[in-house]
Amino acid sequence: MTEVTRLGTGGGRWGMRADVLRHGAGHDSSRVGYVELFFDLVFVFAVTQLSHMLIDHTDAQTLVQTLVLGWAVWWLWIDTTWVTNWLDPDKVPVRTLLLVLMLLGLLMSSAIPDAFGDKALLFAIPYVLIQVGRAGFTVWAMGRHWPENAYNFRRITVWLAVSGAFWIAGALVDGNQRLALWVVAALIDVAGPRALFWVPFMGRTDPSTWAVRGTHMAERVALFLIISLGESIIVTGTAFASTELSITTALAFLAAFVSTVLMWLLFFDRSEQRATEYFEAQQNPGMVAQTAYTYVPYLLVVGIVLTAVADELVLLHPLGHEGATDVWTAGLVCGASAVYLLGNALFRRTTGGPWSVTHLLGVVAVLGAILLRPVVTPLTLSWLSNLVLAAVIVGDVVVARRTAGQTSATVASP
Repeated sequence: MTEVTRLGTGGGRWGMRADVLRHGAGHDSSRVGYVELFFDLVFVFAVTQLSHMLIDHTDAQTLVQTLVLGWAVWWLWIDTTWVTNWLDPDKVPVRTLLLVLMLLGLLMSSAIPDAFGDKALLFAIPYVLIQVGRAGFTVWAMGRHWPENAYNFRRITVWLAVSGAFWIAGALVDGNQRLALWVVAALIDVAGPRALFWVPFMGRTDPSTWAVRGTHMAERVALFLIISLGESIIVTGTAFASTELSITTALAFLAAFVSTVLMWLLFFDRSEQRATEYFEAQQNPGMVAQTAYTYVPYLLVVGIVLTAVADELVLLHPLGHEGATDVWTAGLVCGASAVYLLGNALFRRTTGGPWSVTHLLGVVAVLGAILLRPVVTPLTLSWLSNLVLAAVIVGDVVVARRTAGQTSATVASP
């Protein structure tokens, strides 16, 4: 974007002498670098770790813990995406930063299954080092060449240091105290952007500073969703390979595959392209990026991960107990679809579209399907959930065509 180039010609007195900012406009200046894709490999592992936490421990406490750790993983990744939206990953200092973050991220991800056990510090210390270290590096990298945004990252560094103190403190205590402190840390991370990173004596950031490259941001978020969908494929394939082949398990496998395809269609076929075009057209896209591409996608990721867990449970026990579905499995099957549909509805709304009635009705319908739990098997419930997702897609197509037809008629009328 030309705004990035204009702001990048500042004259700060302190900072990195080499200019490592992205410059220019158009696709080439906004492309996703290979080192960014390499960096994402750590998060393939992280998402796998999160899903297996729930597969191995089927209880509400583990669900809450997984959501908290999942938020940390997502926040680390999206914060890095914001930085590489402005810093050129093909420049040696930025590439070096990403490789160091990869190493720390791998250490952090390895600790996820035992983060609420004996490996809390192995999770928390790398996480805080990544967050605070990356923000500090960005202050230095932008100091001479984009002082306005460098000052923004000074505020961000303060916020991340405060939340980091809670992450570390939580790792030093046990049980519910750790969970409480880590929830506080996550809430601080959530509040920072909405508070425009207000810091005493430093004020708050002007959102116009966030001159985001829309193409890059949209593509990065889409790639993370692909990573999450890939985890769903891995879980499904692994579970199916370990089960005895029968018509029932084959139908469960097919249900899992169909759910992944439907989730892909809901976002990539029905929402992503229009949202990207809206995002790129904004004169001041910072707040759109903050809501639609920072907060909302977490719901989509949660929906995908929970679906992967639900699919494995259905594959392992497709007929349930005496033809019924237990509460945990029913909640995961239907709750995952509801979260994903709600995430899509919010994504559309925050990228310039109206509220999608079909998506919201789908949320109600799939949650209502939980009431059928005592009389249907997990396999049947899985197919019912898929039916709701498919109905939402069909309804969305019908509404879109009807709207397009009405628009064409209005334009054609004298």
